[in-house]
Amino acid sequence: MAYRNGSGTNKGAIKPLASSNIKSSSFKSKPPHSSNHSAGSALRRTSSASFTAAAGGDGVPGRVRVAVRLRPRNEEESIADADFADCVELQPELKRLKLRKNNWDSETYEFDEVLTEFASQKRVYEVVAKPVVESVLDGYNGTVMAYGQTGTGKTFTLGRLGDEDTSARGIMVRSMEEILANVSPETDAVSVSYLQLYMETIHDLLDPANDNISIVEDPKTGDVSLPGATHVEIRDEQGFLELLRLGEAHRIAANTKLNTESSRSHAILMVHVKRSVLGAEDDIPNETDKSSHFVKPPKPLVRKSKLVLVDLAGSERIHKSGSEGHMLEEAKSINLSLSALGKCINALAENSAHVPVRDSKLTRLLKDSFGGTARTSLVVTIGPSPRHRGETASTILFGQRAMKVENMLRIKEEFDYKSLARRLEIQVDKLIAENERQQKAFDDEVERINLEAQNRISEVERNFTDALEKERLKCQMEYMESVKKLEEKMIENQRKHGCDGFMKDKCNGEGPGFSIPEDIAEVKNMLEKEIHMRKEAEEEVKKLKSQLGRSTVSGAGGGAEILKLQKALEDEVHQKKKLEEEIIILRSQMLQLTFEADQMRRCLGRGGSVNAYTGLESPMSHVRDSLNGHKTPVSALFEQVGLQKILALLESEDANVRIHAVKVVANLAAEEANQERIVEAGGLTSLLMLLRSYEDETVRRVAAGAIANLAMNEANQELIMLQGGISLLSLTASDADDSQTLRMVAGAIANLCGNDKLQATLRSEGGIKALLGMVRCGHPDVLSQVARGIANFAKCESRASANGIKSGRSLLIEDGALPWIVQNANNDAALIRRHIELALCHLAQHEVNAKDMISGGALWELVRISRDCSREDIRSLARRTLNSSPAFRAEMRRLRIEL
Repeated sequence: MAYRNGSGTNKGAIKPLASSNIKSSSFKSKPPHSSNHSAGSALRRTSSASFTAAAGGDGVPGRVRVAVRLRPRNEEESIADADFADCVELQPELKRLKLRKNNWDSETYEFDEVLTEFASQKRVYEVVAKPVVESVLDGYNGTVMAYGQTGTGKTFTLGRLGDEDTSARGIMVRSMEEILANVSPETDAVSVSYLQLYMETIHDLLDPANDNISIVEDPKTGDVSLPGATHVEIRDEQGFLELLRLGEAHRIAANTKLNTESSRSHAILMVHVKRSVLGAEDDIPNETDKSSHFVKPPKPLVRKSKLVLVDLAGSERIHKSGSEGHMLEEAKSINLSLSALGKCINALAENSAHVPVRDSKLTRLLKDSFGGTARTSLVVTIGPSPRHRGETASTILFGQRAMKVENMLRIKEEFDYKSLARRLEIQVDKLIAENERQQKAFDDEVERINLEAQNRISEVERNFTDALEKERLKCQMEYMESVKKLEEKMIENQRKHGCDGFMKDKCNGEGPGFSIPEDIAEVKNMLEKEIHMRKEAEEEVKKLKSQLGRSTVSGAGGGAEILKLQKALEDEVHQKKKLEEEIIILRSQMLQLTFEADQMRRCLGRGGSVNAYTGLESPMSHVRDSLNGHKTPVSALFEQVGLQKILALLESEDANVRIHAVKVVANLAAEEANQERIVEAGGLTSLLMLLRSYEDETVRRVAAGAIANLAMNEANQELIMLQGGISLLSLTASDADDSQTLRMVAGAIANLCGNDKLQATLRSEGGIKALLGMVRCGHPDVLSQVARGIANFAKCESRASANGIKSGRSLLIEDGALPWIVQNANNDAALIRRHIELALCHLAQHEVNAKDMISGGALWELVRISRDCSREDIRSLARRTLNSSPAFRAEMRRLRIEL
């Protein structure tokens, strides 16, 4: 057991192409943000209608969106599965994928997005996570989750840090980049918690000592929270990357047969976003003047949203992963939690009244993500290997069920009292400062006026004093003159009246005075009748046998009666054999009808129609029942009737019985577990006899398909050769005209071409010429099998030449295959083109073939492959082959071709 290091891991690495400007797929229209956001957030376009609906309280319906991503083959799969086609075929332009059940049958599924093995990390983010991140910025909760088999690239898709290559950054890093670019550091806040769910215990990856965090559920709203988790506020991208590295270093991982760094826990990154916005403004009419309006200030609101990024631990089968000891207990815990999640999604998809949310801590944590109020996006990751088809099918069906889950999105906002108080305090401070400025200006003005008044008063006073002084002097002068006159007059009067009169006038004299102013039975009855008739026949046979025994003892006198009884006994045995055949057929029909009736009841029970069942629910219910332990009709028939009786029906005189029996054997041969028992019971011999004896096209087609399935096993390939199977297949290929029959025959020969020991026999018994002769059909599926057979044959020849076992020209070139190979080297069908490109590279590796390939035009195709092939391994093989061959190098120099 080890702790994972986030910066150096490349778990289930997916090789992306260089990032390009790809339009993101809009999952749903998103509600708008307020006008007072930062400039970065204002650039995002949103729909105001969505906001109105969300703010009304009813919420906005939003289905869980599901994308599927295919991981390219790794080195081990490229070697082990080189002779076999991928188990899935993607059709990204139709948003579909095909899951191959066998060589002639496949199932088609539709998703919201289908991402090929070449999809860049940027495109994955834009179609899966970006709509969710934008909703989180608008106040909604959001969840992005990765689900799939271990080693299919879940951690690469979500948690890749991209230290060495920024284009390889995963959804976690890209989501935080967008969030930080659209929030305001002054008014908004972003914080993260990084957790792991290990053995049903929640651990804090940012604080390893905190290893038992409890889940708290609000009794009123039902919201789930983790109050004991560490919350770290994020200011910049670098700080967030350091936290991710710290968390990844503490996450538990282990080395299994399927993945060298298999996650043993579910990683959950929670990003909490808090944004301040303004509510709608209200116009209030004025009481006195109805034509004018007052504008009520917008309400300050705070939106608290949460983005949950979940990297689920990969589901695994113990016999494949090789887990034991403590790792086995970890695998059990992982599978139990994933099973609980699957049950919840099934219940939600079927609108069940009870959803078992409390079966696991994982389902409690994701309660809001499935059936809650969050916008949820799910990416399911799958691998191409046919060895893991069962796990791939399970992952695909999980995604299909998740697409039926509907959430009701609601904005999480509340009145921001603290923001209002802060704003009012700022306004009061501004008013006080303004008042102080105005008061100071007033005081300054008063002081100026006072000073001016004082100056004026002083001036007036000076002027008055001057005037008063002048007037005083004037008066004094006048007084002196008056006194002087009076004195003169007095003297004169003294002269006239004497001294007393003069003194009296002087005392009574008067002088002048002065003053101064200042915001979804019948076959059962038939079967019961047949069983009853069989029992009566068996009793009659026993009775006749006992009579025969008694007659034998009685002596020679009863010879005629003995012959009569023997004839009757033979008739009864023949009748019994016919009844057994009919019972087997009726039993298989009854099992099939019972299976379909059960599916129809389930479909009708869910409220669906018969058409819906036949179109989609039939394959899904079939696989689901198989996964839950219910046996399919063919498997049940196999166990109830027995393989020997089924093989005996291949020689029945009744054509319908024969056709039915060969179909059953073909279906049984499709499962690897049944192949050894079929061969041991003589099934291969019976199938080859059918191919040799019957001209019925249906029998030949189904028998060829069964032989193709058996030919996938190397031990059966030599048995097919020893029993003359190659000659029979070649003869069938030349006689048949039906494209499906030719496809089965071509598939069988293609499987035999991959055996090094059968090369000479294949050519001598006409296998190569038969393979080339089938191209007359022109059907793409037939051409694909022909191309695969040629690639397998060329690969075996190349290997034999390299080991010194073979010398001389290729048998393919001697049988005239080269012109067809060159002609189809650039075929429009990718699968045909890939097989032909591999065949050319293998043929070119043997120098003795170079002259024929140059004259046949194969050199130009090899040069094109080395430059334009979409697969890097084939391009490299073509370049190495051209560079290592003297003949090719000389011809390229002559033609002036440069690699």
